[in-house]
Amino acid sequence: MFWVWIGLQALTVLGVVNYWRNLPTDRRQEAPEGAVVILSVRDDWDGGPELIAQLKAQEAPFRLLIATSGQCPAADALAALEGDWVQVVAAGIASDEGQKVHKLRAALRALRPGDTWLVFIDADIVPPTRLVGRLLFPLVRGKADIATGYRMLLPARGGIAGLVGAVEMQLATLPRSANATMPWGGAMALSRAVAERLDLDAAMAGRLSDDMAIGLAGWRAKLRLRPVRDLLVASPLDGDMASLWTFGVRQYRHIVTNSPGMWMVAMLGVAIQSGGWLWAIGWGGWSAVAIGYGAAWSRALVRHRIARSVLEPAQVRCIIRSLRWDMVAPFVVSWAHLAGQVQAATSNRIRWGGWDYRVGRGKVVDMVRSA
Repeated sequence: MFWVWIGLQALTVLGVVNYWRNLPTDRRQEAPEGAVVILSVRDDWDGGPELIAQLKAQEAPFRLLIATSGQCPAADALAALEGDWVQVVAAGIASDEGQKVHKLRAALRALRPGDTWLVFIDADIVPPTRLVGRLLFPLVRGKADIATGYRMLLPARGGIAGLVGAVEMQLATLPRSANATMPWGGAMALSRAVAERLDLDAAMAGRLSDDMAIGLAGWRAKLRLRPVRDLLVASPLDGDMASLWTFGVRQYRHIVTNSPGMWMVAMLGVAIQSGGWLWAIGWGGWSAVAIGYGAAWSRALVRHRIARSVLEPAQVRCIIRSLRWDMVAPFVVSWAHLAGQVQAATSNRIRWGGWDYRVGRGKVVDMVRSA
């Protein structure tokens, strides 16, 4: 068991090193005509002044298509102020699919003839100025059919937010390949031709998770899904323990209700690491614990270098709150990761965006407004 533990820890370190060594250095962009950024917002959206400022600073031109349920004063005000750049589409209220999916499908139907490149983003990200151009680069160059970044959670405070961030950082810095990538709806791009090939409107119909629906449709069509490794996109994280734990479990529940096989593979990997820590602390002795901590500190060091390479300095300082967890109590990160995965499989109900959904095989079975 001792040598198995050494091998396991070595693999975890090598995986993070692999991600770091494969970070692009040139980070080339493309700025083709006909790019549209699609943003789904809740009706209580405040206008996202920081997000809009970052979008205006993008190095590649585009127009902004905001999808609402129909009663979003901030979106309407932005369109009135910048009608040449902003278009708003009102989707109405869904009855048999996720409200976000409902809005995105309405946005697809509102595309204009000249809209050739589709970029999907979330309202809670802080996009770097290269985001649009970097996502479009592999598409325009014919290197991918779907390009995606990944979320990098920024804990506003320490404690449980840092722990959730540490778990997400494990996922963000996993080695990725074009054959084993699931797109993230917070920063994702594809051509309109690919969207039509997938019949994206039909592929998302009735679904709760937009990115899972698109990713699974892409896998079935044998498309090339390419991760843009330097696009670890900042996303602020704050809240009390209950809300943050619910957030983490919800992410896994999206997976288990769409692809149980994918969830099983992910849980198996985490279970092995969690069980290894249990053995090291209970029976492995100080040498086994030292090996675990040595690997954890090595991973934290490399992840810090990754963060410094792709994030702003202020964002890196937030990331340190998550790195501390993997340095002080790496076993807690693994156990929390596993507990979230297990709890996700105990129910098919997901509370998200003001709605309670019951999901079966990735599709919404019923939905009611949250209390």
